[in-house]
Amino acid sequence: MNVFLEVLLVIFSVGLIVIVLLQEGKSAGLAGAISGGAEHLFGKKKARGMELVLERTTVVLAAGFFIMAIVVAIFAK
Repeated sequence: MNVFLEVLLVIFSVGLIVIVLLQEGKSAGLAGAISGGAEHLFGKKKARGMELVLERTTVVLAAGFFIMAIVVAIFAK
């Protein structure tokens, strides 16, 4: 059972890495963070289409990774 959970954790982590790499950058680096990052962060622009799918998939995979990491740690004892 422990091996199955660890394999599932690896699948979540690889999936999360791939999804994050597929997303576009949302700011102009350090200059964007200093001069106008807050405007972009609190702006009214919402994700649509593929951006929305990637965003939601990232949240689901991150939550799954977090839960699986805790479960693997509990079963490792």
